[in-house]
Amino acid sequence: MQRLKCVISYDGSAFSGYQIQPNQRTVQAVIETVLKKIHKGEPVYISGSGRTDAGVHAVGQTIHFDTALNIPVNRWKVVLNSMLPDEILIQSIQLVTSDFHARYDVLNKEYRYKVSLARHRDVFMKNYHYHYPYKLDYISIKEAIKFFVGTHDFTSFCSAKTTTRDRIRTISEIEFFEEDDILTFRFVGSGFLYNMVRIIVGTLLEIGQGLKRPEEVLVILEARDRAKAGITAPGSGLYLWKVSYDN
Repeated sequence: MQRLKCVISYDGSAFSGYQIQPNQRTVQAVIETVLKKIHKGEPVYISGSGRTDAGVHAVGQTIHFDTALNIPVNRWKVVLNSMLPDEILIQSIQLVTSDFHARYDVLNKEYRYKVSLARHRDVFMKNYHYHYPYKLDYISIKEAIKFFVGTHDFTSFCSAKTTTRDRIRTISEIEFFEEDDILTFRFVGSGFLYNMVRIIVGTLLEIGQGLKRPEEVLVILEARDRAKAGITAPGSGLYLWKVSYDN
């Protein structure tokens, strides 16, 4: 038995998220179906670095699975990509030790969120960014960002449906840049709660519009009340960009 670590990309538009759900097309279900075929009907379960919601994309999601097959590691990528749908691509595969875990060994994750500032919405890109054609004050957004960086209780910035009791998370980096009317927010942290990045983005956009003041972020964090934060930005603009591990 050997354990394989895969870095995968997927277009989340046609999926009901990453994690298996009854009667829904999910990334995990599709990959496990392909692995079952390769293993002649034997079920093979994958573990991912974390779940992504419906419509959310991944550039560098990480998964692992165990196999007893003697397929050379350099052939696995070819075999899987030949059987997976076009929305999923295996970027790389490597052999890892049996104690490696795609979820529990994560050092940090990088998410990116894309906002279109164009005056007119692009009907062909509606599944890949959030159209927000309003003037933004970047100075205020930059001022607000510094209040998010660090270790905080992010209860106010996660979905009310969050079942995780420990809401303390550490964000090490937040930055943003604009190119060709696309504003990209970049987040790096040890872990993120359900809808956390999308709610932070929604709040930063409200601050950029002058609907909230940058210093209100501290008050919202201390309130531990989802109702105090901004909107939840749509899933279409969110990308799981990279998952990092120690060595």
